[in-house]
Amino acid sequence: MTSSLVIQPVMEPVIQPVMEPVHRSGALLDQLARRARLRAESELAPLGLRQRHLVALTVLRCSGGSTQQALSSTLMMDGTNIVGLLNELEAEQLIERRRSPQDRRRHVVELTAKGLERLGQAECALAVAENEVFGTLDDAQRETLYTLLLQAVNGEGSRAEALRE
Repeated sequence: MTSSLVIQPVMEPVIQPVMEPVHRSGALLDQLARRARLRAESELAPLGLRQRHLVALTVLRCSGGSTQQALSSTLMMDGTNIVGLLNELEAEQLIERRRSPQDRRRHVVELTAKGLERLGQAECALAVAENEVFGTLDDAQRETLYTLLLQAVNGEGSRAEALRE
């Protein structure tokens, strides 16, 4: 009995193109964020601040103060990094840390008058940077952009939420 070996050609799988949305925003947001960050850094540098300082000072102003642990959670920073950040702000007398009267193991962090003043200066400087980055948008367009970005950041009304339900 003879057996014959039959060799069949290997067919490459046919790859069907995935239907993509016409516009993808990720790359544009990244480019815009880089431009905004570079402009903001150049405006904040003369004030001795960086973006991370500004975010922490803003959170402290909005919250009226915070425990160090809660601030770490809000800023999504680990304990070591939050201590370093707060040390920098405290060295400039922009914040004050003290023991919590309710729990001596916790530190309460508050914005000082000098910190509040520096934050105001930084916000004015950042307005200049934002005007340069978003100069081609009118006020209504800027408000719409802000609203959409806020919605995306907060995950409100997301398509993913709708699909989960």
